Amino acid sequence: MADLTTTLPLTSESIHKAYSKIQQYVHKTPLLTNKTINSIASSSSSTSPSPKFNIYFKCENYQRIGAFKARGAFHAVTHLIDELGLEGVRKRGVVTHSSGNHAQALALAASSFDIPAHIVMPTISTPSKIAGTRDYTPHVYFSGSTSEEREAVVKQVIQDTGAILVPPYDHPDIMLGQGTTALELQNQYNSLKEDKQQQPKLKVVLAPLGGGGLLSGISIYFSNQPEVYVIGCEPSYQGGNDGERGLKSVPQQRIEKVKTLTIADGLRTPVGELPWKVFTSESSMKSKNLENIYSVTEDEIKQAMKLVLERMKVFIEPSAAVPLAVVLHNQEFRQWAYEKQKEEGVLESGWDIAVVFSGGNTTIDAIVGLFGESQDTERAEGKIGKDGKQVAENVAG
Repeated sequence: MADLTTTLPLTSESIHKAYSKIQQYVHKTPLLTNKTINSIASSSSSTSPSPKFNIYFKCENYQRIGAFKARGAFHAVTHLIDELGLEGVRKRGVVTHSSGNHAQALALAASSFDIPAHIVMPTISTPSKIAGTRDYTPHVYFSGSTSEEREAVVKQVIQDTGAILVPPYDHPDIMLGQGTTALELQNQYNSLKEDKQQQPKLKVVLAPLGGGGLLSGISIYFSNQPEVYVIGCEPSYQGGNDGERGLKSVPQQRIEKVKTLTIADGLRTPVGELPWKVFTSESSMKSKNLENIYSVTEDEIKQAMKLVLERMKVFIEPSAAVPLAVVLHNQEFRQWAYEKQKEEGVLESGWDIAVVFSGGNTTIDAIVGLFGESQDTERAEGKIGKDGKQVAENVAG
Protein backbone atom coordinates (compact mmCIF):
# COMPACT_ATOMS: atom_id res chain seq x y z
CA MET A 1 0.00 0.00 0.00
CA ALA A 2 1.06 3.65 -0.28
CA ASP A 3 3.66 4.67 2.31
CA LEU A 4 1.89 6.09 5.38
CA THR A 5 4.31 9.02 5.35
CA THR A 6 2.85 10.14 2.00
CA THR A 7 -0.83 9.91 2.98
CA LEU A 8 -2.96 12.92 3.83
CA PRO A 9 -3.75 13.59 7.50
CA LEU A 10 -7.07 12.27 8.81
CA THR A 11 -8.96 15.57 8.65
CA SER A 12 -12.08 16.96 7.03
CA GLU A 13 -9.90 19.05 4.72
CA SER A 14 -8.20 15.86 3.46
CA ILE A 15 -11.60 14.41 2.55
CA HIS A 16 -12.27 17.46 0.39
CA LYS A 17 -8.95 16.82 -1.36
CA ALA A 18 -9.78 13.14 -1.79
CA TYR A 19 -13.11 14.03 -3.37
CA SER A 20 -11.43 16.28 -5.91
CA LYS A 21 -9.29 13.30 -6.97
CA ILE A 22 -12.02 10.69 -7.29
CA GLN A 23 -15.07 12.74 -8.30
CA GLN A 24 -14.65 11.98 -12.00
CA TYR A 25 -14.56 8.23 -11.35
CA VAL A 26 -17.48 7.73 -8.94
CA HIS A 27 -21.21 8.35 -9.09
CA LYS A 28 -22.89 11.14 -7.17
CA THR A 29 -25.46 8.92 -5.52
CA PRO A 30 -28.96 10.18 -4.68
CA LEU A 31 -30.22 11.44 -1.32
CA LEU A 32 -33.80 10.22 -0.90
CA THR A 33 -36.62 10.75 1.59
CA ASN A 34 -39.75 8.76 2.43
CA LYS A 35 -42.71 10.12 4.40
CA THR A 36 -44.04 6.69 5.32
CA ILE A 37 -40.77 5.59 6.92
CA ASN A 38 -40.51 8.94 8.71
CA SER A 39 -43.96 8.31 10.17
CA ILE A 40 -43.09 4.77 11.27
CA ALA A 41 -39.77 5.87 12.80
CA SER A 42 -41.55 8.67 14.69
CA SER A 43 -44.36 6.54 16.11
CA SER A 44 -44.54 5.98 19.85
CA SER A 45 -44.86 2.48 21.29
CA SER A 46 -47.14 1.46 24.15
CA THR A 47 -44.17 1.40 26.51
CA SER A 48 -42.13 4.45 25.53
CA PRO A 49 -42.53 7.85 23.86
CA SER A 50 -40.93 8.36 20.49
CA PRO A 51 -38.42 10.83 19.13
CA LYS A 52 -39.31 12.43 15.80
CA PHE A 53 -37.12 11.88 12.74
CA ASN A 54 -36.94 13.33 9.24
CA ILE A 55 -34.70 10.80 7.49
CA TYR A 56 -32.46 11.39 4.48
CA PHE A 57 -31.19 8.22 2.83
CA LYS A 58 -27.76 8.35 1.15
CA CYS A 59 -28.03 5.63 -1.50
CA GLU A 60 -24.57 4.19 -2.02
CA ASN A 61 -26.30 1.08 -3.38
CA TYR A 62 -26.39 3.11 -6.62
CA GLN A 63 -22.62 3.62 -6.52
CA ARG A 64 -20.36 1.96 -9.08
CA ILE A 65 -20.09 -1.79 -8.30
CA GLY A 66 -23.13 -1.30 -6.08
CA ALA A 67 -21.40 -0.06 -2.93
CA PHE A 68 -19.48 2.82 -1.31
CA LYS A 69 -16.25 0.80 -1.58
CA ALA A 70 -15.56 2.29 -5.03
CA ARG A 71 -14.69 5.59 -3.34
CA GLY A 72 -11.88 4.18 -1.20
CA ALA A 73 -10.54 1.97 -3.98
CA PHE A 74 -10.26 4.83 -6.47
CA HIS A 75 -8.61 7.06 -3.88
CA ALA A 76 -6.09 4.36 -2.98
CA VAL A 77 -5.24 3.57 -6.61
CA THR A 78 -4.90 7.23 -7.66
CA HIS A 79 -2.58 7.85 -4.69
CA LEU A 80 -0.44 4.89 -5.73
CA ILE A 81 -0.23 6.34 -9.23
CA ASP A 82 0.81 9.73 -7.78
CA GLU A 83 3.50 8.04 -5.71
CA LEU A 84 4.91 5.42 -8.11
CA GLY A 85 3.78 6.61 -11.52
CA LEU A 86 1.19 4.88 -13.70
CA GLU A 87 3.68 2.60 -15.45
CA GLY A 88 5.21 1.64 -12.11
CA VAL A 89 1.84 0.55 -10.75
CA ARG A 90 0.92 -1.22 -14.00
CA LYS A 91 4.15 -3.18 -13.88
CA ARG A 92 3.43 -4.49 -10.39
CA GLY A 93 -0.36 -4.62 -10.21
CA VAL A 94 -2.45 -4.54 -7.04
CA VAL A 95 -3.76 -7.27 -4.75
CA THR A 96 -6.32 -7.58 -1.97
CA HIS A 97 -8.38 -10.15 -0.10
CA SER A 98 -12.12 -9.60 0.12
CA SER A 99 -15.37 -11.54 0.10
CA GLY A 100 -17.18 -9.09 -2.10
CA ASN A 101 -17.56 -5.34 -2.30
CA HIS A 102 -13.92 -4.29 -1.88
CA ALA A 103 -12.92 -7.04 -4.31
CA GLN A 104 -15.18 -5.60 -6.99
CA ALA A 105 -14.21 -2.02 -6.16
CA LEU A 106 -10.47 -2.57 -6.44
CA ALA A 107 -10.90 -4.63 -9.62
CA LEU A 108 -12.93 -1.78 -11.14
CA ALA A 109 -10.52 0.96 -10.05
CA ALA A 110 -7.50 -0.94 -11.32
CA SER A 111 -9.13 -1.80 -14.65
CA SER A 112 -9.90 1.89 -15.20
CA PHE A 113 -6.13 2.48 -15.45
CA ASP A 114 -5.22 -0.85 -17.11
CA ILE A 115 -3.59 -2.03 -13.89
CA PRO A 116 -3.65 -5.80 -13.20
CA ALA A 117 -5.75 -6.63 -10.12
CA HIS A 118 -5.24 -9.86 -8.17
CA ILE A 119 -8.20 -10.64 -5.92
CA VAL A 120 -8.20 -13.33 -3.22
CA MET A 121 -11.74 -14.39 -2.26
CA PRO A 122 -12.84 -16.98 0.30
CA THR A 123 -14.86 -19.88 -1.09
CA ILE A 124 -17.76 -18.68 1.09
CA SER A 125 -18.11 -15.51 -1.03
CA THR A 126 -21.51 -15.16 -2.65
CA PRO A 127 -21.63 -16.25 -6.32
CA SER A 128 -22.95 -12.83 -7.42
CA LYS A 129 -19.93 -11.06 -5.88
CA ILE A 130 -17.48 -13.53 -7.42
CA ALA A 131 -19.11 -12.95 -10.82
CA GLY A 132 -19.02 -9.17 -10.30
CA THR A 133 -15.30 -9.28 -9.52
CA ARG A 134 -14.57 -11.41 -12.59
CA ASP A 135 -16.27 -8.77 -14.74
CA TYR A 136 -13.22 -6.55 -14.08
CA THR A 137 -10.31 -8.97 -13.66
CA PRO A 138 -9.47 -12.55 -14.62
CA HIS A 139 -7.07 -12.84 -11.67
CA VAL A 140 -9.36 -14.27 -8.96
CA TYR A 141 -7.92 -16.72 -6.41
CA PHE A 142 -9.78 -18.69 -3.74
CA SER A 143 -8.83 -19.27 -0.11
CA GLY A 144 -10.24 -20.37 3.20
CA SER A 145 -12.33 -17.92 5.21
CA THR A 146 -9.99 -17.03 8.09
CA SER A 147 -7.65 -14.07 7.94
CA GLU A 148 -4.66 -16.42 8.14
CA GLU A 149 -5.84 -18.42 5.11
CA ARG A 150 -6.58 -15.32 3.06
CA GLU A 151 -3.30 -13.64 3.93
CA ALA A 152 -1.32 -16.75 3.04
CA VAL A 153 -2.71 -16.67 -0.52
CA VAL A 154 -2.11 -12.91 -0.74
CA LYS A 155 1.48 -13.41 0.39
CA GLN A 156 2.00 -15.98 -2.35
CA VAL A 157 0.49 -13.67 -4.98
CA ILE A 158 2.81 -10.86 -3.88
CA GLN A 159 5.81 -13.20 -4.08
CA ASP A 160 4.80 -14.36 -7.56
CA THR A 161 3.81 -10.99 -9.05
CA GLY A 162 5.19 -8.17 -6.91
CA ALA A 163 1.64 -6.78 -6.60
CA ILE A 164 0.92 -3.96 -4.12
CA LEU A 165 -1.49 -4.73 -1.29
CA VAL A 166 -4.58 -2.49 -1.05
CA PRO A 167 -6.39 -3.39 2.22
CA PRO A 168 -10.19 -3.19 2.52
CA TYR A 169 -10.41 -0.56 5.30
CA ASP A 170 -7.39 -0.22 7.59
CA HIS A 171 -5.48 2.51 5.72
CA PRO A 172 -5.80 6.34 5.55
CA ASP A 173 -6.29 6.36 1.77
CA ILE A 174 -9.28 4.02 2.08
CA MET A 175 -10.77 5.85 5.07
CA LEU A 176 -10.50 9.27 3.43
CA GLY A 177 -11.97 7.95 0.20
CA GLN A 178 -14.95 6.47 2.02
CA GLY A 179 -15.36 9.74 3.90
CA THR A 180 -16.32 11.48 0.66
CA THR A 181 -19.73 9.83 1.17
CA ALA A 182 -20.31 12.26 4.05
CA LEU A 183 -19.07 15.28 2.09
CA GLU A 184 -21.40 14.52 -0.79
CA LEU A 185 -24.29 13.76 1.58
CA GLN A 186 -23.99 17.08 3.39
CA ASN A 187 -23.69 19.07 0.17
CA GLN A 188 -26.87 17.44 -1.17
CA TYR A 189 -28.70 17.94 2.11
CA ASN A 190 -27.75 21.64 2.24
CA SER A 191 -28.92 22.10 -1.37
CA LEU A 192 -32.30 20.51 -0.59
CA LYS A 193 -32.73 22.82 2.38
CA GLU A 194 -31.70 25.85 0.33
CA ASP A 195 -34.24 24.96 -2.38
CA LYS A 196 -36.97 24.89 0.29
CA GLN A 197 -35.60 28.09 1.89
CA GLN A 198 -35.08 26.20 5.14
CA GLN A 199 -32.19 26.33 7.58
CA PRO A 200 -29.95 23.20 7.44
CA LYS A 201 -30.03 21.34 10.75
CA LEU A 202 -28.55 17.90 10.14
CA LYS A 203 -28.21 16.32 13.55
CA VAL A 204 -27.27 12.62 13.23
CA VAL A 205 -25.58 10.44 10.62
CA LEU A 206 -25.88 6.66 10.98
CA ALA A 207 -23.74 4.21 9.01
CA PRO A 208 -22.98 0.47 9.13
CA LEU A 209 -19.87 -0.71 10.95
CA GLY A 210 -17.78 -3.64 9.75
CA GLY A 211 -14.05 -3.00 9.43
CA GLY A 212 -14.71 0.70 9.94
CA GLY A 213 -13.50 2.33 6.72
CA LEU A 214 -16.83 4.02 5.96
CA LEU A 215 -17.74 4.96 9.53
CA SER A 216 -14.26 6.30 10.32
CA GLY A 217 -14.30 8.38 7.13
CA ILE A 218 -17.68 9.84 8.09
CA SER A 219 -16.44 10.48 11.65
CA ILE A 220 -13.38 12.28 10.30
CA TYR A 221 -15.47 14.45 7.98
CA PHE A 222 -17.79 15.59 10.79
CA SER A 223 -14.99 15.92 13.38
CA ASN A 224 -15.10 19.72 13.00
CA GLN A 225 -18.91 19.89 13.30
CA PRO A 226 -19.82 19.39 16.96
CA GLU A 227 -23.53 19.79 16.22
CA VAL A 228 -23.61 16.54 14.18
CA TYR A 229 -23.58 13.18 15.97
CA VAL A 230 -22.11 10.15 14.15
CA ILE A 231 -23.53 6.74 15.07
CA GLY A 232 -22.19 3.27 14.20
CA CYS A 233 -24.60 0.39 13.55
CA GLU A 234 -23.86 -3.33 13.84
CA PRO A 235 -25.59 -6.72 13.81
CA SER A 236 -25.70 -8.37 17.24
CA TYR A 237 -25.91 -11.96 15.94
CA GLN A 238 -23.14 -14.29 17.20
CA GLY A 239 -21.13 -11.37 18.57
CA GLY A 240 -21.13 -9.36 15.36
CA ASN A 241 -21.37 -6.19 17.47
CA ASP A 242 -17.69 -6.17 18.37
CA GLY A 243 -17.47 -2.40 18.03
CA GLU A 244 -20.32 -1.84 20.45
CA ARG A 245 -18.91 -4.36 22.95
CA GLY A 246 -15.41 -2.91 22.71
CA LEU A 247 -16.67 0.64 23.19
CA LYS A 248 -18.66 -0.35 26.29
CA SER A 249 -15.84 -2.35 27.88
CA VAL A 250 -13.82 -0.81 30.72
CA PRO A 251 -11.29 0.17 29.64
CA GLN A 252 -12.36 0.48 26.01
CA GLN A 253 -10.64 -2.18 23.94
CA ARG A 254 -10.76 -3.20 20.30
CA ILE A 255 -12.00 -6.77 19.81
CA GLU A 256 -9.62 -8.39 17.32
CA LYS A 257 -11.53 -11.50 16.25
CA VAL A 258 -15.14 -11.98 15.21
CA LYS A 259 -16.86 -15.06 13.79
CA THR A 260 -20.47 -14.52 12.84
CA LEU A 261 -22.83 -15.71 10.14
CA THR A 262 -25.05 -12.65 10.36
CA ILE A 263 -27.16 -11.96 7.26
CA ALA A 264 -25.32 -8.61 7.14
CA ASP A 265 -22.40 -10.34 5.42
CA GLY A 266 -20.52 -7.09 4.74
CA LEU A 267 -20.22 -6.54 8.50
CA ARG A 268 -18.75 -9.92 9.50
CA THR A 269 -15.49 -8.44 10.66
CA PRO A 270 -13.68 -6.84 13.60
CA VAL A 271 -13.02 -3.11 13.53
CA GLY A 272 -9.60 -2.20 12.11
CA GLU A 273 -6.84 -0.58 14.16
CA LEU A 274 -6.86 2.83 12.45
CA PRO A 275 -10.66 3.20 12.42
CA TRP A 276 -10.74 2.21 16.10
CA LYS A 277 -8.29 5.02 16.91
CA VAL A 278 -10.60 7.48 15.14
CA PHE A 279 -13.66 6.20 17.03
CA THR A 280 -12.03 6.42 20.45
CA SER A 281 -10.33 9.80 20.04
CA GLU A 282 -11.47 13.40 20.10
CA SER A 283 -10.85 16.40 17.86
CA SER A 284 -10.25 20.05 18.61
CA MET A 285 -14.00 20.75 18.21
CA LYS A 286 -15.53 17.49 19.43
CA SER A 287 -15.16 15.50 22.63
CA LYS A 288 -16.03 12.30 20.72
CA ASN A 289 -15.54 11.72 16.99
CA LEU A 290 -18.02 8.84 17.24
CA GLU A 291 -20.99 9.39 19.54
CA ASN A 292 -21.90 5.72 20.02
CA ILE A 293 -22.45 2.29 18.46
CA TYR A 294 -25.74 0.40 18.59
CA SER A 295 -26.71 -3.07 17.38
CA VAL A 296 -29.81 -4.87 16.12
CA THR A 297 -31.03 -8.44 15.69
CA GLU A 298 -31.38 -10.43 12.48
CA ASP A 299 -35.17 -10.05 12.55
CA GLU A 300 -34.87 -6.29 12.99
CA ILE A 301 -32.51 -6.11 9.99
CA LYS A 302 -34.99 -8.11 7.92
CA GLN A 303 -37.86 -5.84 8.93
CA ALA A 304 -35.93 -2.71 7.95
CA MET A 305 -34.84 -4.24 4.65
CA LYS A 306 -38.40 -5.31 3.84
CA LEU A 307 -39.63 -1.79 4.57
CA VAL A 308 -37.08 -0.25 2.19
CA LEU A 309 -37.82 -2.74 -0.59
CA GLU A 310 -41.58 -2.39 -0.32
CA ARG A 311 -42.03 1.28 0.59
CA MET A 312 -39.05 2.98 -1.08
CA LYS A 313 -38.68 0.53 -4.00
CA VAL A 314 -34.92 0.66 -3.34
CA PHE A 315 -32.81 -2.49 -3.68
CA ILE A 316 -30.36 -2.87 -0.79
CA GLU A 317 -28.34 -5.66 0.80
CA PRO A 318 -28.87 -6.64 4.47
CA SER A 319 -25.76 -4.76 5.66
CA ALA A 320 -27.22 -1.53 4.28
CA ALA A 321 -30.43 -2.00 6.29
CA VAL A 322 -28.67 -2.08 9.65
CA PRO A 323 -28.66 1.70 10.32
CA LEU A 324 -32.38 2.03 9.58
CA ALA A 325 -33.00 -0.98 11.83
CA VAL A 326 -31.23 0.90 14.63
CA VAL A 327 -33.45 3.96 14.08
CA LEU A 328 -36.61 1.84 14.11
CA HIS A 329 -35.85 -0.76 16.75
CA ASN A 330 -32.91 -0.03 19.05
CA GLN A 331 -34.54 1.29 22.21
CA GLU A 332 -31.28 2.61 23.66
CA PHE A 333 -30.73 4.80 20.58
CA ARG A 334 -34.36 5.91 20.50
CA GLN A 335 -34.35 6.81 24.19
CA TRP A 336 -31.12 8.78 23.76
CA ALA A 337 -32.60 10.67 20.80
CA TYR A 338 -35.84 11.37 22.69
CA GLU A 339 -34.01 12.77 25.72
CA LYS A 340 -31.78 14.95 23.50
CA GLN A 341 -34.77 16.26 21.52
CA LYS A 342 -36.66 16.98 24.74
CA GLU A 343 -33.63 18.81 26.14
CA GLU A 344 -33.39 20.90 22.96
CA GLY A 345 -37.14 21.56 22.86
CA VAL A 346 -37.59 20.05 19.38
CA LEU A 347 -39.94 17.12 20.04
CA GLU A 348 -42.51 18.66 17.69
CA SER A 349 -40.19 19.38 14.76
CA GLY A 350 -37.77 16.52 15.44
CA TRP A 351 -34.32 15.98 13.97
CA ASP A 352 -33.08 15.75 10.43
CA ILE A 353 -30.97 12.59 10.34
CA ALA A 354 -29.10 10.77 7.58
CA VAL A 355 -28.93 7.01 7.06
CA VAL A 356 -26.29 5.58 4.74
CA PHE A 357 -27.38 2.68 2.55
CA SER A 358 -23.92 1.20 2.09
CA GLY A 359 -24.63 -1.15 -0.83
CA GLY A 360 -27.00 -3.27 -2.86
CA ASN A 361 -24.95 -6.31 -3.78
CA THR A 362 -27.37 -9.15 -3.18
CA THR A 363 -29.64 -11.31 -5.32
CA ILE A 364 -33.32 -12.14 -5.54
CA ASP A 365 -32.50 -15.71 -4.46
CA ALA A 366 -30.71 -14.43 -1.36
CA ILE A 367 -33.58 -12.10 -0.48
CA VAL A 368 -36.10 -14.92 -0.87
CA GLY A 369 -33.81 -17.05 1.29
CA LEU A 370 -34.04 -14.58 4.16
CA PHE A 371 -37.64 -15.65 4.62
CA GLY A 372 -37.22 -19.39 3.96
CA GLU A 373 -33.84 -21.09 4.25
CA SER A 374 -32.45 -23.76 1.92
CA GLN A 375 -28.89 -24.78 1.09
CA ASP A 376 -29.09 -22.97 -2.26
CA THR A 377 -30.17 -19.75 -0.60
CA GLU A 378 -27.60 -20.14 2.18
CA ARG A 379 -24.94 -20.39 -0.54
CA ALA A 380 -26.33 -17.24 -2.19
CA GLU A 381 -26.11 -15.45 1.15
CA GLY A 382 -22.48 -16.51 1.65
CA LYS A 383 -23.19 -18.76 4.65
CA ILE A 384 -21.78 -21.94 3.14
CA GLY A 385 -18.85 -22.52 0.84
CA LYS A 386 -18.57 -24.28 -2.48
CA ASP A 387 -18.10 -27.59 -0.63
CA GLY A 388 -21.42 -27.17 1.22
CA LYS A 389 -19.74 -26.61 4.59
CA GLN A 390 -20.78 -23.79 6.90
CA VAL A 391 -17.85 -21.55 7.74
CA ALA A 392 -17.87 -18.25 9.65
CA GLU A 393 -15.56 -15.47 8.52
CA ASN A 394 -13.66 -13.14 10.80
CA VAL A 395 -12.46 -10.57 8.28
CA ALA A 396 -14.05 -8.00 6.05
CA GLY A 397 -15.21 -7.95 2.45
